Amino acid sequence: MYQPRTYRQWAATEDLVSFRVVVGETDLLIRASSDFSDQALEIVKRCRAGLEDYITRHPLFAVTLAPIGVEDCAPALVREMAAAAQAAGVGPMAAVAGAIAREVGTGLLPFSEEVIVENGGDIYVRSSRPRLVGLYAGESPLTGKVAFLIQPEDTPLGICTSSGTVGHSLSFGLADAAAAFSPSAALADAAATAIGNRVRTAEDIPGAIAFAQSVPGLTGVAIVKGDVLGVWGKVQLERVQ
Repeated sequence: MYQPRTYRQWAATEDLVSFRVVVGETDLLIRASSDFSDQALEIVKRCRAGLEDYITRHPLFAVTLAPIGVEDCAPALVREMAAAAQAAGVGPMAAVAGAIAREVGTGLLPFSEEVIVENGGDIYVRSSRPRLVGLYAGESPLTGKVAFLIQPEDTPLGICTSSGTVGHSLSFGLADAAAAFSPSAALADAAATAIGNRVRTAEDIPGAIAFAQSVPGLTGVAIVKGDVLGVWGKVQLERVQ
């Protein structure tokens, strides 16, 4: 069932053109210098075809909640997801949205030096100017009040969010938002799931941050539960008026 993505209205970037690409469960909002829908659509189709073919031959890849090894000859996207899952200690499908966002984003860079790809709350950004990315945490009073300031020298960057109270993604926790930052959007996606799984109350935030610090490749994390926000790493917060 389609769920309206109301958070998308908070990510307006007046200097870029916005366009949407949807293939199956993949629903992307992309911002670039022009409308590159055709190019993005081809990239998404290629990603999904390789992934779906691999899952047909290795069905456990799609359902396991633990890391799983893959062959060296597996598609690059599959190997990227498996590596991210191994680092975070989750199943490889926890990395799929971030991995596809990264693949589309890098695929569009030859056409546009500014690219932002959002895939179900998971973001790949390459920018030559500072960007604000809003924090969406459902019913938390911090929703719409705080944003992440992304500096151009820190991109390309993956900013991926898991929630146990918003959306349909699988989470064993109750965090309103667990956002992970990494140059690898696949790793940020997998780590956000693993971090969110560890948060049921605000008292769990310090332990979840300690876990995030142990994941190689993560550069930062922000966790919201109710009116409590915990942050670690290279994360710049901005108050939104």
